[in-house]
Amino acid sequence: MTIQCVAQFGGKRSYEFLNVPSSARMAALGAVNVSLANRDVNFFFSNPALVTDSLAGIASAGYTFYVGDIGQSVFAYAHDFKNISTVSFGVQHVGYGEIQGYDAAGQETGSFKSGETALVISKSHTVGVFTFGVNLKGVFSSIAGYRSNAMLVDMGGTFRHPKQDLTIGLVIKNVGLVLSEYSGTSETSIPFDVQAGVTFKPQHMPIRISMTAYNLAKGNAYDDPNEEEDDLGALGKVMQHVNFGAEILFHKNVNALIGYNVLKQTELKTENHGGGITFGLSLKIKAFDIAFSRTGYNVSQASYGFTVAADLNKMIFKKRTL
Repeated sequence: MTIQCVAQFGGKRSYEFLNVPSSARMAALGAVNVSLANRDVNFFFSNPALVTDSLAGIASAGYTFYVGDIGQSVFAYAHDFKNISTVSFGVQHVGYGEIQGYDAAGQETGSFKSGETALVISKSHTVGVFTFGVNLKGVFSSIAGYRSNAMLVDMGGTFRHPKQDLTIGLVIKNVGLVLSEYSGTSETSIPFDVQAGVTFKPQHMPIRISMTAYNLAKGNAYDDPNEEEDDLGALGKVMQHVNFGAEILFHKNVNALIGYNVLKQTELKTENHGGGITFGLSLKIKAFDIAFSRTGYNVSQASYGFTVAADLNKMIFKKRTL
């Protein structure tokens, strides 16, 4: 007897690592954000319009520890070129560690390593209160010796209120072509997505709040295989497309971060525990901006992220341009 179970989106499409948060700050805010502008050079991975000239000269490196020996490395840098203004560059690599292989009879065939990498070039342009941006991404995937490559594009924009601390963002992610398939019979599916969000800081409150809607090109975000009937209701289905994030502004150099991803909470919950809640801390020390994150799967298991960004304008050059 064969039973088909349909659960998370993750695993149903190729190159899903592109949806993994690119920095500790992004992870701590719930993993999805398209409207927190000019706060983190890594955010162009999420929306190319979130990094503008104000982040030129910022370099960043980060690492996330997942289960076992799975980990993600991310490098990002924004440079101000004399004739074309600021261009951002990034590398995102997920290594899945050493995996034991087996044949159809269950016999060991030896171990292998797998990983996926994205090389990204990003450019944004601001006109008044609007910023538009484009990411060009080369994607390289190697799974158990099978390889696939793709060329993808993200197109995003933001609106920044001229008087209020309010930003609205929209991005169309992962539009492009698969250049090579894993095998002659595989059908690689690109993780296309549309995301929209808003970030707002009340004038007299030390908090900055973000709300982001994602998986907007999809219907139901999650189908519980243990439930015979769909009893979520309209509101429940809508909420599974929403991520909440907040920065608590204790000091101009110290921020606490918290996020709540409704879909992750649904996917990761067990009989006794639940996931979906994330925490973090951001510290600014002279020319360095350091962020930590904890993304909980349940009480005993979590991923931990660390990102450090450096202002090279203060360390190496004084706003030089090429």
